[in-house]
Amino acid sequence: MPQLPGMGRSIDTTATAARRQALLARIGRGVVLIPAAQERDLELDYIQDNDFRQNNTFFYFTELEAQHAWLLMTARGPDSTEVVLFLPPRNPTQERWTGIRLGPDSTAARLTGIATVLPTDSLERRLRVAQFRARGPIYAPLDITTKDERRVLDLVFEGRDVRNLRPIVDSLRLVKDAEELARLRMAVNISVVGHIAAMRAARPGVYEFEIEAAFEGAVRREGADRLGYPSIVGSGVNGTTLHYDTNRRRTTDGDMVVIDAGAEYGQYTADVTRSWPVSGRFTSRQKAIYDLVLGSQQAAFDAVRPGVRMATLDSISRAYMRSHSGTMCGDKSCDTYYIHGLGHWIGMDVHDVGDYTTPLAPGMVFTLEPGIYLPDESLGVRIEDDVLVTATGGEWLSAGAPRTTDEIERVMREARSGRR
Repeated sequence: MPQLPGMGRSIDTTATAARRQALLARIGRGVVLIPAAQERDLELDYIQDNDFRQNNTFFYFTELEAQHAWLLMTARGPDSTEVVLFLPPRNPTQERWTGIRLGPDSTAARLTGIATVLPTDSLERRLRVAQFRARGPIYAPLDITTKDERRVLDLVFEGRDVRNLRPIVDSLRLVKDAEELARLRMAVNISVVGHIAAMRAARPGVYEFEIEAAFEGAVRREGADRLGYPSIVGSGVNGTTLHYDTNRRRTTDGDMVVIDAGAEYGQYTADVTRSWPVSGRFTSRQKAIYDLVLGSQQAAFDAVRPGVRMATLDSISRAYMRSHSGTMCGDKSCDTYYIHGLGHWIGMDVHDVGDYTTPLAPGMVFTLEPGIYLPDESLGVRIEDDVLVTATGGEWLSAGAPRTTDEIERVMREARSGRR
């Protein structure tokens, strides 16, 4: 596959062409206009990773990490389509600061697989021609951000039939193709290494941010582009706060740690959570709660197959927890403390796009993440894994991260003994 200068990542031109063709076939007749993301302002924005991440919709159809670009696609029927990529002209002086950028030339056409590549200053004229020839609606991702919406609408004539592209693209993105699955697998595998590193770094007395650093250092060494989302490392009572990400508390002996952290690779992110005792050994109480959550997750996984809906899996998970709670959570069933949904789609977004009423189909990827949160006991347990729907059931993508209490204790015991 061709590799972009300065980007370090290849474009699967066959996959992106197939996605563009699927979109144009769905539209039938009309014009599609998609803006790339713009660089953030190093002087004004708070930038925690780097100053650019591509717009997901633009990336889906190009896999191109180019700033200030545009993609224009025209459908005039099933056998008459056109795709044009618009790129800013290269600026050698600016490239001394930014590195080599792709410009509107034959190199860009070869690397992206898009035959027609033009400078951005010709976009308005080509858009007028496309609108005239297509004689159909204009589709654009109008709800990306207010700034991007304004950029699109500034180019579109008043009175035109402008429709939001996002619902169509979201439905296409729900089922991942082979290239997307390869990137997701890489993101998950990198995240697994990070979770094991976090377990190995744990000792009573370490700070949450030290565990966070162990995870994040490991995933960057493994080739992660960035984090998929801010890492959650909650010890003790902090583990009962779902989106706690301050990560400043010092752990104490007896704490459970909930670490919800995922790596992003090639613009696709994993989402994995593990819960474990900072001491390396579960108490009987911690193990009982943990095994109940684990059983609830396994019951849902066992029901994964094409045609099932996410709501059904959620119900199965909660029914298992209710029927196996006993008196573990006092006079209430433990599912009272299971205060969020079972899972969500993952992909380019950690909570990826897609309609949750859609029956499962091969190629869909989602999380299974039941949990129990008992603030009065400073005890939280969440177990989250990434699952691929196959033709016959499901596949644990994140199975490499220790899941059972025995596996977790073994990894942490070996770390203390100096074994790898």
